[in-house]
Amino acid sequence: MTRTLVIIPALNEEATLPDVLRDLATHAPECDVLVVDDGSRDATAEVARAGGAYVVSLPFNMGVGTALRTGFRYAVRNRYDRVVQTDADGQHDPSQISVLLGELDAGNDLVIGSRFLAGDGHYHVEASRGFALSLLNLLTVLLMGRSIHDSTSGFRGFSRPLVEQFGTTYPREFLSDTVEALLMASYGGFRIAEVPVKMRVRAGGEPSHKSLRLYYHYLRLLIVMGLTASLRGRRSTRRLSQ
Repeated sequence: MTRTLVIIPALNEEATLPDVLRDLATHAPECDVLVVDDGSRDATAEVARAGGAYVVSLPFNMGVGTALRTGFRYAVRNRYDRVVQTDADGQHDPSQISVLLGELDAGNDLVIGSRFLAGDGHYHVEASRGFALSLLNLLTVLLMGRSIHDSTSGFRGFSRPLVEQFGTTYPREFLSDTVEALLMASYGGFRIAEVPVKMRVRAGGEPSHKSLRLYYHYLRLLIVMGLTASLRGRRSTRRLSQ
């Protein structure tokens, strides 16, 4: 039997977690659930345990990337065959986990649940953030040689081989945990698929980052992506000259 672990990074999500866990029990009862409590100041860990989830608590807030790396290590130690990443704020619809799992079963290693692939306009972002997302997606095309419509989506499925790799290499910085991880999977030869999913309105909790700090992370990631492109170009030049 294929064993699936749903990893939920959570920071101060006591208000939304009960509904998220109930939805998971209804729509994905075959999956185990791990809540990685990322230094919450509320009762996130207690609510998660009461809802039937396994819980790992980090000593202080370390970011989504570290929470996910912790979850991947947990999955490897406990011999899960695949992992699904979802949010604690109620935006991701557990009924669509089966779509991600179907793509993993088809042989893909990283499956991205895209908010924008369907093109129906159901998910809206403010203009400035939309511009930043478009720029990131364009750079992803240039670096990967293929189009990814939602490179920052946090609704993803991972194969066992990719989980094993990400248990030690998953990026810790905000946004790197989505876009840079995507590039790492691509450069590592892993198969990537993107499928349309519906996103719901955030039910509560605290956004990961906002305002000027968010734009700092966008800028940092653009620099990282530019350096990545430069390094890959130099390696290719060296190989051709040998």
